[in-house]
Amino acid sequence: MRYDVQATPTFEEMIAGISDRRLRGLILDRADKLSTEPEVQGKALGGELRGLRSVRAAQGRYRIIYEVERSQVTVLLLAAGLRRAGHRKDIYALTERLARFGLI
Repeated sequence: MRYDVQATPTFEEMIAGISDRRLRGLILDRADKLSTEPEVQGKALGGELRGLRSVRAAQGRYRIIYEVERSQVTVLLLAAGLRRAGHRKDIYALTERLARFGLI
């Protein structure tokens, strides 16, 4: 079964903020691959991000945060960015803040 991959405005803004076209392309290519078996790819997240999944992209430095909506056969791309453990711009920390304010 193929899933329809859709990007949120937040995801699109984050991708537009990556100045390196090659990296942007790698991230978008990885996002397109989520159309097949998205629940097998990446890992399930916990805590405030429970229900979401994360997959590595662009040489493993970047992460794509997404949600699988089985009933609509859709993968919703929520956020993308660098994994920087302990840094305030870490993609997981940023996604948690966006979720708290209802922006995701």
